[in-house]
Amino acid sequence: MNIKSQKDFVSGIALIVVGGAFAIGATSYSFGTAVRPGPGYFPFGLGIILAILGLIVLFGSLTQGKKNGDPIGAIPWRPLICVVGAIVFFGFFLPKLGFLISFPLMIILTSAGGNEFTWKDAILNAVILTVLSYLIFIYGLQLTIPVWPAR
Repeated sequence: MNIKSQKDFVSGIALIVVGGAFAIGATSYSFGTAVRPGPGYFPFGLGIILAILGLIVLFGSLTQGKKNGDPIGAIPWRPLICVVGAIVFFGFFLPKLGFLISFPLMIILTSAGGNEFTWKDAILNAVILTVLSYLIFIYGLQLTIPVWPAR
């Protein structure tokens, strides 16, 4: 087997694994019908589509381009840690700190992963995204998300 694009090969494997995990995880939920889909219907379909796209990317990595023409390169640790850490932070601290504190902090932590990070831009993004998210999810959709810190 000649891998002609390492990036596409690894991306295809990752898509297959994530898609397969979603599809397998969705089997524990009720599927329902096409007219009345259950909670497992969408994640199962999305997982299958993702796995199929992974197969297409994987096949392309073996057939298109020149051998070793697209190496993987170094892993960008700073953005990876900042983005994943910010999401874990938000999930853990949302019930404790509330939406209006944990969401903008998550945006700032995520922004810190970029090469062009400035405090001014990060705070401006945090304010705009927090206001818009509040209007959409809490005011508009009336989701029961804790807005302020728990007492």
